[in-house]
Amino acid sequence: MTLEGAGGREQPKYELLKSIASPADLRRLERSQLPRLAAELRQYLVESVSQTGGHLSSNLGTVELTIALHYVFDTPHDRLVWDVGHQTYGHKILTGRREGMKNLRMWQGLSGFPQRTESEYDTFGTAHSSTSISAALGMAVAAKLKGEPRRAVAIIGDGAMTAGMAFEAMNNAGDMDVDLLVILNDNDMSISPPVGALNKYLAKLMSGRFYATAKDLGTKVLGELARRAEEHVKGMVTPGTMFEEFGFNYIGPIDGHDLDALLPTLNNIKRLKGPQFLHVVTKKGQGYKLAEADPILYHGVSKFDHKSGIAGGKSGGKPTYTQVFGDWLCDMAERDPRLVGITPAMREGSGMVKFAQQYPKRYFDVGIAEQHAVTFAAGIACEGYKPVVAIYSTFLQRGYDQLIHDVQIQNLPVVFALDRGGLVGADGATHNGSFDLSYLRCLPNMTVMAPADENECRQMLYTAFQMNTPAAVRYPRGTGPGVPVQREMAALPVGKGELRRRGNGLAAILSFGSMLAPSLAIADEFDATVANMRFVKPLDDELVRDLALTHALLVTVEENVVMGGAGSAVIESLERQGLTVQVLQLGLPDRFIDQGDPALQLASVGLDAEGIALSIRSRLAAMAAGRTPQRS
Repeated sequence: MTLEGAGGREQPKYELLKSIASPADLRRLERSQLPRLAAELRQYLVESVSQTGGHLSSNLGTVELTIALHYVFDTPHDRLVWDVGHQTYGHKILTGRREGMKNLRMWQGLSGFPQRTESEYDTFGTAHSSTSISAALGMAVAAKLKGEPRRAVAIIGDGAMTAGMAFEAMNNAGDMDVDLLVILNDNDMSISPPVGALNKYLAKLMSGRFYATAKDLGTKVLGELARRAEEHVKGMVTPGTMFEEFGFNYIGPIDGHDLDALLPTLNNIKRLKGPQFLHVVTKKGQGYKLAEADPILYHGVSKFDHKSGIAGGKSGGKPTYTQVFGDWLCDMAERDPRLVGITPAMREGSGMVKFAQQYPKRYFDVGIAEQHAVTFAAGIACEGYKPVVAIYSTFLQRGYDQLIHDVQIQNLPVVFALDRGGLVGADGATHNGSFDLSYLRCLPNMTVMAPADENECRQMLYTAFQMNTPAAVRYPRGTGPGVPVQREMAALPVGKGELRRRGNGLAAILSFGSMLAPSLAIADEFDATVANMRFVKPLDDELVRDLALTHALLVTVEENVVMGGAGSAVIESLERQGLTVQVLQLGLPDRFIDQGDPALQLASVGLDAEGIALSIRSRLAAMAAGRTPQRS
């Protein structure tokens, strides 16, 4: 494949892109070469991501902005902090990692997000939203304290800008005399469609006289804006903007795909002192028509043919746990008008599209605002409704104080549908649901359930909804073992597990959630008893007692950190009941697990069937030899 050059000549594929091993190489290019570089980078992104999977729309939308930032600023001396970070593939390619893109988001490959251990150009690790302004402000303050002349730049999307943390940082930064630039990458969406007053405010700015004029006059008006920026002219928009009230010098909006606008504007801003705010308008999926037409579909993609696009219409496979939740939510809403569904900007990811369509008045997307989502749910629960908060395990961490203060202390009937519990694969450490069993089970009034299969997930959601107290159902990413889902719903006995296999009395495996399938797979080798514990809290103390009295070894298995997790709950139960028995705790270790295929991730920590068997075999051998190993 070739790219067409000046005068219609065909030029070698990625000729300019291959000449860039670092931003220093980029800065040696003539400005007239940058549009061609942008075309090559955009094409490379499409071809590369189609072969590995990953985030596509967001990266296509930031090609020119990425080039302009590295061209104007002296990176890595000047600090670029990318909010969320899923839009940094172009940044990675321009900073010496082009060849590594073939292993993007794979085991021992490049992370899909900025990672400080990966490159000096990744100045701050991101993956959760709305952290960039705080981090960049910290870097700007540190530069001032050191007396080092450097710029700190935060690049944040309009979706991430809705979160409270972004405004907390803005409020702090506007009162400081530091050289900070915040770039609002306004593409009118995050992952789900944008919501809230801020989005409407930005839309109002976009519909104003300046933008209409800019579209008509093109680079003439944008160039004039850039030249006048140094004099603090506010971009010919209404002067009293919200951002100026925070103490920032507001400039924009400008076209984020026009290098003739971006480059002079950034060069002028670089010479300004104090907090600056640049409003850049981009389009997700820019330059790839299929992604432009459906940026949500192409937001996060698996491997696909980039020439024909993502194939649709596939069905008939096992439902994912997310789909099981989405179906239950609609079925439950049909039965009970008190049900309301809440998501912090994850309608698609959490399986709520159908619910939003069928019950629009009972569907609430609160934006990227997990703290608000939890307390909002608490307020609705106070008035007799039954809120269901659909949230990823890793994102509930962001609302933990609200969970304690606003839900648990008041003992309100909020159901938390906790998706992505355990290891999640390609998104890695920032998105793994490694800690939820630990951080939930320690909370008074909380019931914690972990389904072993799809049907159990549906029944647990129903069980949680029938309770009049807080409850969490924690389920993994992707598909389960393929157990048929029964349409009929029945509440499970709270705090009761079940025996799935009775063995010879040597070892009993107490499995929590997704670990039941591998536990059953290796049980024959040891003639082990296998229990599906179902509830992490309240734990089935009677079942624990029965197994402790009839077995020489108890093995707890969970896809959660060992420390403070379900295995710890079993040990606490034994202590309460005055029982002494050997216990082997298997779970996630005391370290973060990087991205990779989920099967490889589990194998790396000994939580696949082979790893579980190896650990049990080793412990039984130690016991037979008369050694007394420590509990692990």
